Amino acid sequence: MSYTQTSRATRDNDQWLKQYYFARAAFSVLWVAAALTVGRQSFAVAAALLIIYPAWDAAANVVDAARSGGFAANRSQVINVTASSIMTIAVILALTMNMNWVLGAFGLWAIFSGLLQLGTAVRRWRTSGGQWAMILSGGQSSVAGALFIFQAQMPQEPSISTVAGYAGVGAFYFLVSAIWLTVALSRRSMHPIS
Repeated sequence: MSYTQTSRATRDNDQWLKQYYFARAAFSVLWVAAALTVGRQSFAVAAALLIIYPAWDAAANVVDAARSGGFAANRSQVINVTASSIMTIAVILALTMNMNWVLGAFGLWAIFSGLLQLGTAVRRWRTSGGQWAMILSGGQSSVAGALFIFQAQMPQEPSISTVAGYAGVGAFYFLVSAIWLTVALSRRSMHPIS
């Protein structure tokens, strides 16, 4: 593959990641808004939102892995799809108990999916921009997960607001990566390689 073809492939991949990160940020912002408004007023809505969150993550990772070279080239994302799918079922079961169980389940998932996101970002470091924010996001997700597990053991019942804070931080990191890639792509278009 020539230097020009490699450069074009990198640009196309960064264009995809930019759109993907903007979509992830937009979903998270909408999810947080719903969680902090109607989700705080209605248990049924909160339950639906808590189920949708890991299900969306699984679906998003399927699309990204398929678009970014296929499942064989993106093992960390394939594992993340599995973890998020299992978490969707775990949240459904935990909702039949109480919110402490739900928060504990989210804690385990945040640790595991955060480490997988970090692994994906490290793998993409050489080929894609904005990965430093994804590395920070993955690391912070793991720390938040440990905090969730600790909070889940407290006597007071947590609310969806706790998970909303986590989702809001995730939205911030996706937005930072998307903006970083937008700027990088804009600079490259001003100085195209022939």
